[in-house]
Amino acid sequence: MTYTAADAARCRKDFPALAQTQDGRELVFLDGPGGVQVPQVVIDAVSDVYRTCNVNTHGAFAPSQEVDRRVHAARVAAADLLGAEDPACISFGQNMTTLNFALATALGRTFAPGDEVLITQLDHEANRGPWLKLARDGVVVREVRLAPSGRLDAADLEAKVTPRTRLLAIGASSNALGTVNDLALARRLTHAVGAHLVIDAVHYAPHFPIDVRALDADFLLCSAYKFYGPHVGILYARRGLLDELPTDRLSTQDPAAPFRIETGTLNHAALHGVTAAIDYLAARGRGDTRRARLLDAMTGIAAYEHGLARRYHEAVAALPGVTVHGPDFSSPARAPTVSITLGRHTAAEAAAALAAEGVCVWDGHFYAARAVEVLGLAERGGLLRTGFSLYSLESDLERLLEGLGKLV
Repeated sequence: MTYTAADAARCRKDFPALAQTQDGRELVFLDGPGGVQVPQVVIDAVSDVYRTCNVNTHGAFAPSQEVDRRVHAARVAAADLLGAEDPACISFGQNMTTLNFALATALGRTFAPGDEVLITQLDHEANRGPWLKLARDGVVVREVRLAPSGRLDAADLEAKVTPRTRLLAIGASSNALGTVNDLALARRLTHAVGAHLVIDAVHYAPHFPIDVRALDADFLLCSAYKFYGPHVGILYARRGLLDELPTDRLSTQDPAAPFRIETGTLNHAALHGVTAAIDYLAARGRGDTRRARLLDAMTGIAAYEHGLARRYHEAVAALPGVTVHGPDFSSPARAPTVSITLGRHTAAEAAAALAAEGVCVWDGHFYAARAVEVLGLAERGGLLRTGFSLYSLESDLERLLEGLGKLV
């Protein structure tokens, strides 16, 4: 379906936080890359668990059995969102970073000294740090170069995937620059040498439909708080891969997937909120199944967000002293995230000035510290980042440009 400004305006009424005001004007939330607001249905879902079944799992009594049902329902919903072959491919954790540390630790135990792991200069630190620590055990960690264009150097990627490569960790999309990476190339290269492919889709999942089977991912991670849900990390593991990994777990933990990597008691209330968030997205689309509705909704939302971001990209690039970093919008394979630097002001100064106008945006490196360093922007405090979401409006864009216009 086509997602329009009228749809966005209707959706705004579903988000209580968007009604907040500052000095008589509504707050403008353009900070989505750092986490979006949640609709009332998600808030209600989380609250309902505390009202009705705030107990632990696997009990003989009805509230415990209801928790079991809701946890499984969250796996089914996440499998529908990602196109997973089985709900047992979906594991949950405190956040993506925690899950990725657990995954890296387990996979690292299967590597030998001299084996190679490939990361990128573009990635969020959550898909770099867990792999970099494997160097302490003799694993060779190499980096794919980031080009000044904001894209990964494809030739460098091809050259660095060798017969010794055991794993490539790559982001689907950059949370700093909006770059969408060539995952088909990554998969082709890793297949050729028998290496695992780990995809960080945290910044990609809120903006595009995902099909883990089409991507042929071995592992894919994302976070529900980026797609209108609570703070929950999600790990997809291809069927059969997780069952044999030497994960850190208690002797009492179920050793099968998806439980094998889940430590301790999960956040049951938040998981019910994840289901509600996925259902909220699905309700924006058409189709006979939730998966079909999700694909339809995310396709329409992606086009709408892309249009807003493209207009901002063009307008902000025309302001004096402003430099836009990252790829342009000539291709639809571009996340609706735009980062700039201003000649006369640091990113922190600009963010503070916009905050005074009631416009919420982020400044800094956004945990993509290596990318900001490589681009030579660290000493000036990094980037000023704007992100568009399904509830963003043209009026939000105008408020942002108004505030930037006063600065420049």
